[in-house]
Amino acid sequence: MDSSEITLEAVSSVSQIAAEDWDACANPVPAAAGCPEGSRDGLKSPYNPFVAHAFFSALEASGSATARTGWGPRHLLARQDGVIAGIVPCYLKSHSQGEYVFDRGWADAYGRAGGSYYPKLQASVPFTPATGPRLLVREDADKNEIRGALAGGLVALCQATEASSVHVTFAREAEWKLLASHGFLQRTDQQFHWRNQGYRSFDDFLATLNSRHRKAIKRERREALADGITIHALTGNDITEEAWEAFFAFYMETGSRKWGRPYLTRSFFALVGQTMARDVLLIMARRNDRWIAGAINFIGSDTLFGRNWGAIEHHPFLHFEVCYYQAIDFAIARGLKTVEAGAQGEHKIARGYLPQTTYSAHFIADPSLRHAISEYLKRERAYVADIGRELTEAGPFRKADDTPADD
Repeated sequence: MDSSEITLEAVSSVSQIAAEDWDACANPVPAAAGCPEGSRDGLKSPYNPFVAHAFFSALEASGSATARTGWGPRHLLARQDGVIAGIVPCYLKSHSQGEYVFDRGWADAYGRAGGSYYPKLQASVPFTPATGPRLLVREDADKNEIRGALAGGLVALCQATEASSVHVTFAREAEWKLLASHGFLQRTDQQFHWRNQGYRSFDDFLATLNSRHRKAIKRERREALADGITIHALTGNDITEEAWEAFFAFYMETGSRKWGRPYLTRSFFALVGQTMARDVLLIMARRNDRWIAGAINFIGSDTLFGRNWGAIEHHPFLHFEVCYYQAIDFAIARGLKTVEAGAQGEHKIARGYLPQTTYSAHFIADPSLRHAISEYLKRERAYVADIGRELTEAGPFRKADDTPADD
């Protein structure tokens, strides 16, 4: 696409953007013809299900992410010659819930100083702590030009909406650096991801661990399936309405205890089941002819994204089996490079999930607040880097001078 004038606008619903235009920016290279159902092997660049039009449509149409719940859509569009060349999924927010990059301390401090932190703009996928593109650009566009226009457009949108700030969370590192050049402050955190080193089986993976952790995982997997529990991996047409109903009950039970009010509605899962079933993996546990626990995952071209877990019966190590070990099994079978197991959780390290830096960028309109946050983030970035190195060194993998032992 030749360089020409770029115009910017914000729209109040994903439904105002044609799915083909959105997806041409979000996942710009389509799967090659002949790819098996559920496979994304034909992609030249990673397919990310969370930035697909269908995912945002399910969030908004279901009432999960709307102005009523504090997520007012303000999706930023960049047009070139009348064609949508770039998009930033963005929301005008009246709170800081469902984001997983915590800024409540900033809001409290600003309030004590007499400022109003809300509304703020959040450029993210609601309720989804998974790294992915945030400055979405069509394949045939000048990517640097469009991304620069979108970054500047976020600052302009902040002014137009009288928001205190813009927060681009779980961005890719290159976007994080670009946004810094447009005045955004840089923040880091960490999650715990599993990396596939070309394993042919779960036992191949276990062979890379030291003896203590290898034995512990084998014991956990055995005990998780005691009491007649069976595990079922469901995707595509194998996900029945009965399975969706059961999973939603698990989600509501566990979410109510963790957050008070779960974020996602039953309608969200129904819509995802209708439009994205090939991108969904439900790992479900069954005992005495009924579903008792489950986890929902989303399948990218090279990554399995673990999201929500729930249970109505609680058995030792069942959470680890359903959420972590079954995800590794699936990734190995599919040849996926990575399993992202969601936010927080240092207990994941012992299960082979190592620290991975995550990136967010923050534009703060008030100079005084900006200065205070900038100083804080310098210290926080250093701490995140240090703790990441320490946790990686303490990981479960065999050192070069370790000798494998029979279990």
